[in-house]
Amino acid sequence: MTSAEDTVLAYWATCEARQWESFGRLLADDVVYHLPQTRERIVGRAAVVRFNRDYPEGWHLAVTRAVGSGRHAATWITCVHDGARLAATSFFDLDEAGLVREITEFWPEPYEPPTGREHLVERY
Repeated sequence: MTSAEDTVLAYWATCEARQWESFGRLLADDVVYHLPQTRERIVGRAAVVRFNRDYPEGWHLAVTRAVGSGRHAATWITCVHDGARLAATSFFDLDEAGLVREITEFWPEPYEPPTGREHLVERY
């Protein structure tokens, strides 16, 4: 069995390469993909593969950071789509066989910070 970190790195690599058969082999049959911000849930390997495969083309992603421990992992990715640069944080739970059983993913929108702390921060 590979580590949780290796599994999620393979998940993103196969997703970026559009290798949907290989991508699907990393998922448990009953995988659940949660998107809390839009209150969407995709259930089952075939549905998760199709959700990703059918997403409008033109996107590319890169893993900024991946960490894992036991059957849990988290990633920070950067996605470029239609000229926009988006960051996402994903939390993964793996089953006993090392397959992705659950994904919870957040795509936060950037926002301007509140005033009054300019003297404490550096903007980039």
